[in-house]
Amino acid sequence: MAKANEQKRRVVTALGTMREKLGMVLGAAQAGRQIAETELARLQLEQQIVRVGIDNAAGDEELTAALRSPVMAGVRDKLNAQHAAFYTDAATVPARLRDLVARVAPGPASLPPSAWLGRAGREPLKPPPLWRIGSSTMDDSGPFPVVVPLLDDSHLAITTAVRGRAAVESLIEGLLLRVLSTMELGSVRIHLWDVAQLTAVLPNLYPLSRTSAVTLYDPDQLGVLLDEVTGHIRRIHAHTMQAGHTSLRGLRDQLGQRVEPWRIVVLFGNGETWAPEPLRELKRIAGAALAAGISLITVDIPTILGGAFENIRMLDEHHAATSMTGPNLVVDLDPPIPSAEVSAAASRLADAIVEKQGGPRSFRDLLPAELGQENSARELRAPVGFFEGDPVEVVIGDASPHALIGGPSGSGKTNFLYALLGSLAARYPPDELALYLLDFKEGVSFAGLAPGRRDASWLPHARLIGVNVNTDREFGLALLRFLADELRRRSAAAKEHEVTDLAGLRQQDPDGHWPRIVAVIDEFQYLFAGRDGVTNQATALLEDIARRGRAQGIHLILASQDIAGIDAFWGKPAVFEQCTLRIAMPKARRVLAETNNAAVAAPKWHAVVNHDSGVAHGNQLAHVPDASSKDIFSSLQRELWERYAQEHQRPRLFDGAHSPVLEHSAAFAGLTPGGPPRALLGQSIDVEDTACAVELTGAPGRNLAIMGTAIAEALSIMDAAARSLAKQYPPHEVEFLVACLVDRCASAVGELADGLESDGHRVVRLSDVELGEHMAKLAEEPPEHARILLLYGVDAALPILEQKQPGQLKSGLDHFRVVLKQGPGKGTHTIGWWRSTARLKDTLGFAGTDDIGAWAALDVQGAELSQFAAGQVVHWSPRPGRALFFDRSTHVSPEVMIPFDRLEHQA
Repeated sequence: MAKANEQKRRVVTALGTMREKLGMVLGAAQAGRQIAETELARLQLEQQIVRVGIDNAAGDEELTAALRSPVMAGVRDKLNAQHAAFYTDAATVPARLRDLVARVAPGPASLPPSAWLGRAGREPLKPPPLWRIGSSTMDDSGPFPVVVPLLDDSHLAITTAVRGRAAVESLIEGLLLRVLSTMELGSVRIHLWDVAQLTAVLPNLYPLSRTSAVTLYDPDQLGVLLDEVTGHIRRIHAHTMQAGHTSLRGLRDQLGQRVEPWRIVVLFGNGETWAPEPLRELKRIAGAALAAGISLITVDIPTILGGAFENIRMLDEHHAATSMTGPNLVVDLDPPIPSAEVSAAASRLADAIVEKQGGPRSFRDLLPAELGQENSARELRAPVGFFEGDPVEVVIGDASPHALIGGPSGSGKTNFLYALLGSLAARYPPDELALYLLDFKEGVSFAGLAPGRRDASWLPHARLIGVNVNTDREFGLALLRFLADELRRRSAAAKEHEVTDLAGLRQQDPDGHWPRIVAVIDEFQYLFAGRDGVTNQATALLEDIARRGRAQGIHLILASQDIAGIDAFWGKPAVFEQCTLRIAMPKARRVLAETNNAAVAAPKWHAVVNHDSGVAHGNQLAHVPDASSKDIFSSLQRELWERYAQEHQRPRLFDGAHSPVLEHSAAFAGLTPGGPPRALLGQSIDVEDTACAVELTGAPGRNLAIMGTAIAEALSIMDAAARSLAKQYPPHEVEFLVACLVDRCASAVGELADGLESDGHRVVRLSDVELGEHMAKLAEEPPEHARILLLYGVDAALPILEQKQPGQLKSGLDHFRVVLKQGPGKGTHTIGWWRSTARLKDTLGFAGTDDIGAWAALDVQGAELSQFAAGQVVHWSPRPGRALFFDRSTHVSPEVMIPFDRLEHQA
């Protein structure tokens, strides 16, 4: 490195010396003579005054005579010697200049076009400091090359003669072709803009516009171009300064590799007056661009710009003057390369670029050479697409902790999410990255990431996958609660270890399990669709996670078609302000800043990636490859599954479109005899795979009521409760009394009773009449074993229960109320189904609601449930396949559950 720096220093020194010598040579004919004559006149006057004594006003003849005086011989010889030495030294400058140009500007930078035209460049890191534009002469030793600096060293400002457009285009085309034929393929980006022309801006280079090498801008897109260049400068400066450098060249020299392309921005101004704001922006760009590897070539922009500019003034179609050669030397411009040859060379270069890049980039190009080699302690970084052939990265960390993704239906939002998830999962192992994925759309966008019947593989990084949850907003709330709990856990650990962020926690607790968590919520606006408790709780949790999550490595990715209608966030911009990473799909609205219209012009299969809260200068346009079609993502998933599956559990899959099966639930599998029996009722809508259950202890009120007319759901809850209880009792240690008072349910109830009997349990089937007769016995005689009453359609039996037998003071209903009140203490528990809340009230009588300690409501409005929920207001609108569950002993407020699907019903 030291040797390279010394060599560079020598080149720069030689270049400075060359400029100095060249200036001396170019003015030799006039300046030398003027100096000699001035000195001679001074001496003549001096000698005349001192020695000869003639008057100051003496004429030329007297001065000439004075010079010929022997007294002036020494002065005359001295002047002649100086004059001869000057011209002797100047005569060597052309040869030395030719040698210097050949040394510092080899190959296409200085050779004739026939030696390089259309050939692919190979120089990866160090562009020549000088580039040939023509030649000049100063004596009979022959022409010497005239060169100008470009790329890392200087901008060019060209002013034209009245009819100099064709000559200027030829000059710029020659320069650009020299650069493209010197530097490595794809390492130079050219941006073309003309204030007056829609097309035909350097038209011979148009074949390169099908690659990343040339980008064209319409006359009204000056603002777009300046915003893009400003964004590149900001991003590159941030990158280089973070690495401890002041320029991209310094970072390139340290790393020994190219980290950003060079950019040449060509602006044809045609002498028109610019508006103040774009002119100020161009001046700012000129001052900072070179350090970011960006050079400007301006044509007829009548202003003085900041930064290092080399000036070229066109004298006519064949001649120019440059600030490097001085005003007294005319440059003979190199002959224009014929248009057909330029176009053919551009086509060959375009073909070579496409071949090198392997054609259009694919999802596989996003992936690293080796899986799972990155560390997430500081941040997550992954490419999601390509711009001009180079990868565009998404960075999730302290500076951009959360992301907001927007795009209308069909804009490629799901495909972008797959590209992002695949790129992240390929770089970071599951111990470094944990994914929680939730999709509120009516679809299965993320379902393929969980094991299925056709493909047993799953994404090892995924901990939770929720699909079809558009009607289960409670599941989104459950995810936010889980993240809030995890945030508190990590904050407590960080406080214990006296650190403030995840990187510090991982350093102080290397044996702890602290991966970065990324929670993706697609169509998240559904979570806030209602004006109810779910929205209120979700809003508060989301604000807290968004504000504090960054420090503990918990990140949110919120995706939506349109965020404008989320009433919950009116006047509460904190959530979106924390989403400094903005990704806008084509035609996305309100994701970027109000004045940033980049998404409007974005083509299909592209995304605008912005790490600066949507401000225009942060835009990066990325072409997102196909990541979601058949066998594209799944092939990566299988690789990751084979690599990590043995060490990690399969993700929890929650599919709101399918009811869970009791026998498949983890809660049912974990039931064993011993301990207080638990009646499982349905699946809890929670991050963990848990079930809603009622513990049937001897405490008062340990009975269960099902309310509503939804037959399928009522049968499911009754069935699950009976089967789960039967599994916890050894044979003959529990008695099931089954009374079905709804004819439509007789078949299902009969199947359940047969199943219980086949498991070795005693089952007593009771008719409505037998039920009434049996109540007195149940109320008076303590059971020998545990006894479970399974009553289907209790409301249908009330007329019979209300009748009193001859000679008895109490009716069957009176005895039933005693069973409900006293039965749990004696080992008798009732699980009953009432088809209306009013009939349940009639059954319980005055102040009898405490005897039903748990209930599940089906198609019952929330207003009817208040007295069964300790008087609190119940927000519940019935929906198919769901029930509202409340247990006085465990719940503060009711929760939504999903009744299990009976296997018989499935068949």
